[in-house]
Amino acid sequence: MTRSGAPFRNVEESLALHAYRMFRLPLALFVVILAAGAAGYWVISEGKATLVDCVYMTFITVATIGYHEVIDLQYSPGGRVFTMAIAAAGIANVAYMTSKLTAFIVEGDINEVLRRRKMQHRIESMKNHYILCGMGRVGTNIATELIATRRPVVGIDESREAIEAFNDKFSGQQILHGDCSDDDWLLRAGIHRAAGVFAVTGDDSKNLLITLTAKQLNPAVRIVARCHDVRNIEKLKRVGADSIVSPDFTGGMRMASSMIRPAVVGFLDEMLRSENRLRVEEVVIPAGFDGKTLAEVAPPSRDYIVLAINDGGNWQFNPAADYPLRAGITLVAMAHPEGRQELEQRVS
Repeated sequence: MTRSGAPFRNVEESLALHAYRMFRLPLALFVVILAAGAAGYWVISEGKATLVDCVYMTFITVATIGYHEVIDLQYSPGGRVFTMAIAAAGIANVAYMTSKLTAFIVEGDINEVLRRRKMQHRIESMKNHYILCGMGRVGTNIATELIATRRPVVGIDESREAIEAFNDKFSGQQILHGDCSDDDWLLRAGIHRAAGVFAVTGDDSKNLLITLTAKQLNPAVRIVARCHDVRNIEKLKRVGADSIVSPDFTGGMRMASSMIRPAVVGFLDEMLRSENRLRVEEVVIPAGFDGKTLAEVAPPSRDYIVLAINDGGNWQFNPAADYPLRAGITLVAMAHPEGRQELEQRVS
């Protein structure tokens, strides 16, 4: 799964390409030195030495091994000068190659450690964020909506390929490589400070375990779970899932709606696809809210329109400006991300 127009490269291919770029020059120089040395020793021996002897002489000179010389240089001052030149060039190239190898090993490890540490610091500073368990097709679509509406997200997945594909589409996001059903990884993702968890792997049993683990770690967190087999819906409810979505069922309902109420579906699609990022949002009046009217909390604005109020299950559509607000009431508004954030600040 890759971004359109961008070739997918897995981790092994990236490392191989990086190694090739780092070592192609010193390796090429090493081959050139071996060839030049072999040719030089063949001339010094007046054509009497074999190719193996010439290459052997060059190699022990470059490697500073100092084994027995198979080409006699005792009475050849020129041969000795040539040997010193080959030794100097070869030793310099070996030192250069060693420095590249050290940089390749140390740089990769340090960068990876620093990257993970920096990411963990960012996660630890987050609150009221959403933990996305599963970075496949469904998870990527969920992340698209969260990012578009400026909601912080932390992803977890066991598949490096899925993480690479996700990072190829969304750079700078906090993605952990691990088992999202494991306590440690949910704790690293900040489960105690999270507003919600999406259990959307392709395996119902995995989603069941994620839901159970997340609810044990934070009973107050809201969990939306993915379920393929409708027989597992009740099981997910029993272990704490607040909302369960079956892609097959939802897809069927969506297709039916597209047939019998196309204008409504078209309007909702336009909201999701529009560059204006217009959405139907909800804002809950928090505890400790001082009694105010709707007009005081949500005066007319170009960034939002209050469509309805949910007061303990009682719906008030197009509420009056003097409607009294209190803690626990939910405002349903059509808003841009800026409008939603403004409403959240007004009721906080």
